[in-house]
Amino acid sequence: MPVSPGFRPSTAHSLLGDAFYDVVTAADFPAHTLRFRNQEWAARVGLDTLTADEWIAHFAHFVPLPGSFEQPLALRYHGHQFRHYNPDLGDGRGFLFAQMHDLHDHRLLDLGTKGSGTTPWSRGGDGRLTLKGGVREILATAMLEAQGVNTSKTFSLIETGEDLVRGDEPSPTRSAVMVRLNHSHIRIGSFQRLSHLGDTQGLQRLMDHSIRTHMPQIWVDDLAARTAAFLAEVARRVARMGAGWMAAGFVHGVLNTDNINITGESFDYGPWRWMETYNPEFTAAYFDHGGLYAYGRQPEALLWNLARLGGCLLELADKPTLEAALAPFWDMLQADFATALVRRLGLQSRSAATDAAADAALGHALFAFLAESQAPFEQVFFDWFTGLESTRRAASGPNAAFYAHESFAPVRAALEAYRPAPGATLAHPYFQKPAPCTLLIAEVEALWAPIATHDDWSGLDAKLAHIAEMADAYGTRPTGDAA
Repeated sequence: MPVSPGFRPSTAHSLLGDAFYDVVTAADFPAHTLRFRNQEWAARVGLDTLTADEWIAHFAHFVPLPGSFEQPLALRYHGHQFRHYNPDLGDGRGFLFAQMHDLHDHRLLDLGTKGSGTTPWSRGGDGRLTLKGGVREILATAMLEAQGVNTSKTFSLIETGEDLVRGDEPSPTRSAVMVRLNHSHIRIGSFQRLSHLGDTQGLQRLMDHSIRTHMPQIWVDDLAARTAAFLAEVARRVARMGAGWMAAGFVHGVLNTDNINITGESFDYGPWRWMETYNPEFTAAYFDHGGLYAYGRQPEALLWNLARLGGCLLELADKPTLEAALAPFWDMLQADFATALVRRLGLQSRSAATDAAADAALGHALFAFLAESQAPFEQVFFDWFTGLESTRRAASGPNAAFYAHESFAPVRAALEAYRPAPGATLAHPYFQKPAPCTLLIAEVEALWAPIATHDDWSGLDAKLAHIAEMADAYGTRPTGDAA
């Protein structure tokens, strides 16, 4: 079947004009084996009715989706990479393939690629993606979505039949082309490029397009006020994203300015990791020798990146105005962090002004316990879902000895002020298990090994089913109402 009657395509990004992108052609791959299809999100955009052949035609051969771009667009941007400015970035192995509207909330969505071939910005690379890299991205996005983090969604992964040589894994290795779904591919680095080129008119054009397309509620006619409102809104969204990472125990690994978009969605996953136990110095990237993007430094990294965006906007508003727009970042992140922790525990937030300190106090007590006890991070949230209703369950579980220690007493005392959130229930089958779903690096390698050695995908399928069960238990599946 073709796309569903509800499919609502868009070409909104093309309104910016060709100074913001390059029209490109996708690679011609020797094979097209469908390995992953995100049917839940396909239904959200009206693409669930595609047959297998049609899916491969659109997401491996990149036949245009009806009503969207006739040709893919490789986006232009610069960026700071580990705080060193690089003017030679841009979409080097991906492009913006199509845009459409979410049929649930009507927001604009992008379909962007990874591993779709060379572009003018490939910098000598082959424009390809390893199959393992695609599998890792499926896992990262599914797990973060289940944990309630604002993330891109892995939409499609198709193995492409090429042997790739990579220095960071055994070569040759298998290849794939991936399609991701998120609300915007406009990055902080998109603004940095225009600032670097001295293109003030382009800066305002990009900002105004971003506001009209993604945050129309903040529009005001005064340019300086509009610029400040834009920076403040991006900061609000990025703060929520960062708070979600911290509550999930997640480390992105490469928080460069080209990896932070204006809609505050986690995307472009490389050397990500989840912590096993609390460690603020835990890093994901083997090449992050100084721990610049360690778990505990992620909020600092996000604010540094936002300050770079503010620097780009100095042509449109004065410094005090922009500094004031960024000033609430820490307070927003801390409030969002406390809210995310309470949500992860299945509790009703003490979010009224007089009770906001209670959420923060619970978070402080919980992380003091995690630091002192070194209890398994995800297991603690699992054991105390719905708060004190889980007392007997936690006491009979594998972590019972941790909860008997005096360092847990402040957590128990803080939980006394909370009730389970509406809909939160221990009756879900997920919470009948002795341990939660986790995605530690050893597990990822164990999932990949049978795929690499004898093309056995059953382990990955089982893990994705467990993650889906987790999402269902937390109410974060796309067919439900994510917190």
